[in-house]
Amino acid sequence: MLYERQETKIRMELVGRQQQHQQEEKAFERKNTTRGTRKRMTISIVEEDEDESPEIVDLSGMSLESLPVNPTINLGAISKLHLSNNNLQSIPESLTARLLNLVELDMHSNQLKSIPNSIGCLSKLKLLNISGNFLLSLPKTIENCRSLEELNANFNMLTHLPDTIGFELINLKKICINSNKIAYLPYSTSHLTNLHVLDVRLNCLRSLPDDLENLINLEILNVSQNFQYLVKLPYSVGFLISLHELDVSYNKITELPDSIGCLKKLQKLSVEGNHLVSPPPEVVEQGIHAVKQYLCEKINGMHEKSPKKKSWLGKLARCSTFSGANIPRDDREDFGVPSNRTIDAIASPRFMGMLSPRRLLSQKTYFSK
Repeated sequence: MLYERQETKIRMELVGRQQQHQQEEKAFERKNTTRGTRKRMTISIVEEDEDESPEIVDLSGMSLESLPVNPTINLGAISKLHLSNNNLQSIPESLTARLLNLVELDMHSNQLKSIPNSIGCLSKLKLLNISGNFLLSLPKTIENCRSLEELNANFNMLTHLPDTIGFELINLKKICINSNKIAYLPYSTSHLTNLHVLDVRLNCLRSLPDDLENLINLEILNVSQNFQYLVKLPYSVGFLISLHELDVSYNKITELPDSIGCLKKLQKLSVEGNHLVSPPPEVVEQGIHAVKQYLCEKINGMHEKSPKKKSWLGKLARCSTFSGANIPRDDREDFGVPSNRTIDAIASPRFMGMLSPRRLLSQKTYFSK
């Protein structure tokens, strides 16, 4: 493991007297605490080696409502901090800024409405668990946590992620943001080339970024239970070369992209709860292999209902030259070629722009001026 040094833990106790370090005195205090003594909360450090500072601080499940702003321990030595299952409503900015060697921060199941901006100081942070809170957004400074590998923000009230999160957090391997109110993932998500797991279920997701083919290491994609919001998947889903599991169940999808038939490593495909037309239900019932085969055949035009793609290149292929004599009369207007002019006349500067690819692929009003 990462830590070979002997780990020490901090624990909080409700005691009636000042806690002693000897085991005999501790036992004596438990039995003889005076009823009339006013209880107070103290922080005690239990160390087996006085020369070592604590590396793991576990304050989970203590019903804490706040944290001390100026604790007596060395915060710079802490590598793991567990604050889950408390009643924390905020985290002091000054405390977070001093956790310079923190690798793991677990704050799930609290009452947090925001994350301190000083979280951007945690340059060594690899795991952040903030699920089960009341967060509306993540601070933009989280993009400075460039060592972050796992982000767990399930069961919050997030409506979006920072726009440039994919440009900065390039080491992210796992993003779990299910059970929020996210409508769109930022475009920069497609730049997370180290991402292995993307869980966006139970949101208000309306679409996915188009350039998903850049996620070459993505193994699990879960966009299920976005219900009436998600109506289609981008064609680039079929280019996720490492994808093992795809869950699009309980959405409003009627047609799977043909490209999914090219996913050689796909082992699990969940599509129930949709009104699929392509592939039809009788194919879906036969399993994933039948679905992939159907979509592959559809790409190759082996199904009667397969749409035929129209392209102006086909018209060029039928013509041996660009001379007016060889271009069918009905097609000449598509190229912007007047019927009474030959290619020699069009070669003049006045008409050179009319055969430009930019002209052919642009709106008709491009050369209207």
